[in-house]
Amino acid sequence: MNPYQLESQSSKQFLSAVILAGGKSSRMGQDKALIAWDGIPLLQRVCQVASQCCQQVYILTPWPERYQEIVTDFNDQFLVESNPGQGPLVALAQALAELPTEWILLLACDLPLLQVEIIRDWAARLNNIPDSILATVPQQENFWQPTCGFYRREALPELEKFIQQGGRSFQTWLDQIPVDPILLDERLSNMLFNCNTPQDLKKGNA
Repeated sequence: MNPYQLESQSSKQFLSAVILAGGKSSRMGQDKALIAWDGIPLLQRVCQVASQCCQQVYILTPWPERYQEIVTDFNDQFLVESNPGQGPLVALAQALAELPTEWILLLACDLPLLQVEIIRDWAARLNNIPDSILATVPQQENFWQPTCGFYRREALPELEKFIQQGGRSFQTWLDQIPVDPILLDERLSNMLFNCNTPQDLKKGNA
């Protein structure tokens, strides 16, 4: 057993990671997941961190064949995105519906500065979170950082209802449900830097 696994339930996993790799990368001009940051593709970097923090890692994407070669060193599985282009909130709903796990760690594929120790510390909080809490998500100045957050399986009914009503905003949805915020200082905020543009990319390849 992975020494960093959390307490698990006999019938299902306690914590699984879902990495989102289905965006258009319009500001970058090319597929962000495949772009190298300090010599390593962004998706591979996030997989490396997730695999040290979770029992199972899934990559949610419309294009699994595009990424198979760069994640062969991990015991990762692909989930084929059923509604591509609908945004990360719809993607989370699919993951919560399909995966037999109590909690999902949702991660964007463009987070090159993630630190294993910090994610483990955040994950360790899950065992003590009240049942009424549906998510625990980093927050800074009333702004959520939802693509490095933890979501309980029981959040699915509220999420599906929100989506059926036309909702697509993570910020709006999180403001409506019980969330345990992870308050960010400057160091933690820097860890959540995401690589969206060629200018961002230069910071890692300087």
